Amino acid sequence: MDTYSLLREFADSWALLGLVIFFLGTIVWAFRPGSTRVYRDTANIVFRNDDGPLVDEGGAGGAALSEDDK
Repeated sequence: MDTYSLLREFADSWALLGLVIFFLGTIVWAFRPGSTRVYRDTANIVFRNDDGPLVDEGGAGGAALSEDDK
């Protein structure tokens, strides 16, 4: 049996089975019970320190820096 036929037979059987099991395992892991809280917390990281929108105080266009940012 030449190399191509051997690799083709492996890819058609065991590699396909392995990839399907990996895909299903990833889906089960992502939607496991209790993961919603973790994913919600991760999604809201960018909003943790927001006190509100930046206000244009100087009329120069764009957002003005607060005293803490200067």
